[in-house]
Amino acid sequence: MNCADLRLLSHAYLDDELDAADSLGVARHISECPACAQRLRLQAQLRERLRDAGLYRSASAALRTRIAARLPRPAHERRHSRRGWSVALATLAALCVIAVMFAGWQALQLRRQGSDALIADAVSDHVPSLLPGHLIDVRSTNEHTVKPWFDGRVDFSPQVRDLTAQGFELVGGRLDVLDGKQVAALVYRRHLHMINVFQWPSKRTMIASAVQTRNGYHVVQWSESGLRFVAVSSVAEGDLRTFVRAFRAAPAASGEPAR
Repeated sequence: MNCADLRLLSHAYLDDELDAADSLGVARHISECPACAQRLRLQAQLRERLRDAGLYRSASAALRTRIAARLPRPAHERRHSRRGWSVALATLAALCVIAVMFAGWQALQLRRQGSDALIADAVSDHVPSLLPGHLIDVRSTNEHTVKPWFDGRVDFSPQVRDLTAQGFELVGGRLDVLDGKQVAALVYRRHLHMINVFQWPSKRTMIASAVQTRNGYHVVQWSESGLRFVAVSSVAEGDLRTFVRAFRAAPAASGEPAR
């Protein structure tokens, strides 16, 4: 078993869904690979945090007041059946409002948790990539060399851009696994700092997020041209924002050398 196999099996291993042979293979690998062992520990910590009751929030006093104002006041006497139907309809409407508000809140929580999990996964991939021999599969400063290397290795065309003039040197690229998907990872250098740019197909549309920080590493997410991007690095926040702006503004390599 190698590091790529463990990335694919780590979630099933933590859920105790593997058979005895695969479980033994994972256990042996993490006993020999400190990077994968650390990755598995980070995933386990994230799972525990997502179970924390502190993630759940009760309705605020203002929200309870607004909901109460929409509920019908109890009547001491019902003079005829028509009034009874009005109360029932008002109650039903109030329940619908509550259900819609709860569904919206729940969807927001799921999006936040999904984003947090993706950021944790991206940082977990970034850290071991910095170890000797793990950073790149194809080494080149030429985007016309890096982009064709991915042909046949991923089922999409990665965006590779030359940012040398902006102070970010292309180092190369590699295959990686993020959020359970095989992704293309580009590697750029800013002075002594490495920047990993993960990308994969996605129908979701989002503008560049604010810089988020996890374990000392900065992360920015965005999507364009049918692809989702996550940039991770230990560079200063301002440098990472500059990199993202430069990456989005630069023309993508066509895969063929300029003539």
